[in-house]
Amino acid sequence: MSKHTTPETRSVRLLKVGEQVRHVISELLARQTVHDDVLTGHTVSVTEVRMSPDLRHATVFIKALLGKDEDEVLKALRTNTAFFQKEVAGKLKLKYAAKIKFLADESFDEATRIDMLLADPRVRRDVEGDA
Repeated sequence: MSKHTTPETRSVRLLKVGEQVRHVISELLARQTVHDDVLTGHTVSVTEVRMSPDLRHATVFIKALLGKDEDEVLKALRTNTAFFQKEVAGKLKLKYAAKIKFLADESFDEATRIDMLLADPRVRRDVEGDA
């Protein structure tokens, strides 16, 4: 690590590389480059990629369109992990090929749950009473 590297520049690099990985995987899925019936039969969004500080691990968060068959889609992605790792490594020219781990993005479900809680008349009364 150079003496000019700061925590800020490291975190910007993590975000940049994560976004590049997200773009490559999204493109592979959109072009249906993966020869897997489950993946070609579903629209999958790559919502976020979080890189480890050493850039050796990438956690890829996905959401199947309308949350349909998400377990099946995750299984298909995990089955094809080696393909995605090879493609990402070939396109990004990083020092190390990142190990990819696919997870379902739960943030949309959590946001829906919070919206439902806030819509509850008892909660609404309490929130409006504080104003």
